[in-house]
Amino acid sequence: MDSDEEGLIALLLIKRRRRRRRNRSYWIHPILTNVHKCNEHFDNLLNHPKKFFKHFRLSIGTFWELHALLYAGLKHHDTNMRKSIAPAERLAITLRYLGTGCSFEDFELSYHRGATTARKIVQETCQLIWNYLKAVCIPEPTQDMWKEIASGFLQNTNFPNCLGAIDGKHIRIIHPFDTGSLYFNYKKFFSIVLLATCDSNLLFTFVDVGAYGKASDSTIFRESELCNKIHRNTLNIPSPRQVGNRQPLNYTFVGDEAFGLSENMMRPYAGKYLDLDKKVFNYRLSRARRCIECTFGVLANKWRILHRPLNTSVHFSEDIVKACCILHNFIRKRDGFNFRHTLKIVGLENIQNTGWPVTRASTARDTLKDYFMAQLGLKPIYEDRRIYLKYEKKP
Repeated sequence: MDSDEEGLIALLLIKRRRRRRRNRSYWIHPILTNVHKCNEHFDNLLNHPKKFFKHFRLSIGTFWELHALLYAGLKHHDTNMRKSIAPAERLAITLRYLGTGCSFEDFELSYHRGATTARKIVQETCQLIWNYLKAVCIPEPTQDMWKEIASGFLQNTNFPNCLGAIDGKHIRIIHPFDTGSLYFNYKKFFSIVLLATCDSNLLFTFVDVGAYGKASDSTIFRESELCNKIHRNTLNIPSPRQVGNRQPLNYTFVGDEAFGLSENMMRPYAGKYLDLDKKVFNYRLSRARRCIECTFGVLANKWRILHRPLNTSVHFSEDIVKACCILHNFIRKRDGFNFRHTLKIVGLENIQNTGWPVTRASTARDTLKDYFMAQLGLKPIYEDRRIYLKYEKKP
């Protein structure tokens, strides 16, 4: 036996001596045996729909529909040692954790379940939500679906041929062990990135979760499945459509300055001192792009777990973010939303749906720029006119 093996054995013996076996005082702590109190609390909430919605972030009917879709994965078999936790309780614990951002130790008093048990329940349920509902809540769009999304942007934001708004959101996490600065972003905290696109109704159409916090949005987009499908022409993007009576323009996503200008990606003009027509174009694009910002805001305010650092492993954190995105679409489609309030959030309440004039430019962005200016001269939108008057007052 050489010296290296002897040293390794000595190190293992030292670690074994330092490891102390935990003496369990109870198989199950007495405070965790009063599960009937949790069932009574749940039954009382069923009699009060408003309190139920506030407690679990969804209506009673939506809860049972979600329960039915996940029942096969939530159901566990009873054993000789103990009865399994009911599927409804598993789903309730997960929704409560995602909706409030509480710690797992809080479930010891509220649901009479140990912290380790609650952690395992939440992780398994989040994985089930993503695996069972991804194809239902975030399906891969067809050409008809893309055209419907573009029609919604045209009606709500007056931006033509828009497939969706794209942006990234940093999800704060506790520094993962032995990862260095991979997850340390420019905002000076550790995070994973949620790259997503949405439609004009604030519904996710694509999500990519788990990129390093130090990576930029453009880098994450280039390495994402969405970008690969665009380059391979497998995203079912419709053929170019005419804007007015002019040359057809491609359908594009809209993003901020972090994304590069390409055939299917539209970004604003760079620079601070711009001409009036470029300022109007940037405003129109930002009005369409802010949909994704508002979607992130609605997501975080609905599922408050995203308001605090996730004290879980990186893979568990990814499961949490994916489940929140799926639940966002699932609940928004079924419980609805106040459309007037949504317009006030996005800032679209004064938008008019006007006709499109005839202009011509060499590139797609310049074409849209001239097209917006021509519209400003015909039947101006209020904010475009305000930019115009402010520009004219300058000496």
